[in-house]
Amino acid sequence: MVDINNINEVNKITESCQILSDTLDLVEKYVVPGQSILEVDKMAEEYIISRNGKPAFKGYNNFPSTLCVSIDDEIVHGIPKDSVFKEGQIVGVDCGVLKDGYYSDSARTLAVGNISEEKQLLLDTTKKALEIGISKAVAGNRVYDISKAIQDYVESKGYSVVRELVGHGIGTQLHLDPQIPNFSEPSSSHHNTVLEEGMCLAIEPMVNLGSRHIKTDSDGWTIRTQDGKPSAHFEHSILITKFQPRILT
Repeated sequence: MVDINNINEVNKITESCQILSDTLDLVEKYVVPGQSILEVDKMAEEYIISRNGKPAFKGYNNFPSTLCVSIDDEIVHGIPKDSVFKEGQIVGVDCGVLKDGYYSDSARTLAVGNISEEKQLLLDTTKKALEIGISKAVAGNRVYDISKAIQDYVESKGYSVVRELVGHGIGTQLHLDPQIPNFSEPSSSHHNTVLEEGMCLAIEPMVNLGSRHIKTDSDGWTIRTQDGKPSAHFEHSILITKFQPRILT
């Protein structure tokens, strides 16, 4: 079953998303060379709590932190480490908020100081892929339309999309149906889901500079590229409306 949210539910999800967006705006200011990663994680947690929300990731399947911080070849689910950001890195910051029983989920990949042109193009392509995917998230379309648009754009630029990790519905749980793959082939049963007004989705392309293949670190969380090349990740929680999709985060 896919959740169709009424106005009251949409308002609650929107409030959660606003706290999350403000949190990421705050975090972005501190992703700079020499800044302690653990301090930024603590800052995000304290800010969410100050807005009467709860960090959605901390404690989720025993994840230890408020933020996922994934650096360079780390794709997603990086655990914040006792170290500092370094010039030239790209940093995926993923966060979720729980407010009044409703979840939000969003991610950005940020440059630490000056980065290489190669990394900047990867970031630009991934962010554009998210925008293109969202543009297809209109009532009457299918999940397939989002997935195909993202894959076609990413691969036209010479990059690869991760297959093992996908977007999802969002609302009363952090992960709801339907899954939102960032690829159209191979076909997924979720591709046939018709988008309806009131659905909330987290769309999140994960794009690798090299091969699409991944591996998981010994911590059981951090997922990185198998070939050691950089990866980028952008995500928004959105609402399907009668007209164009509304970005909530």
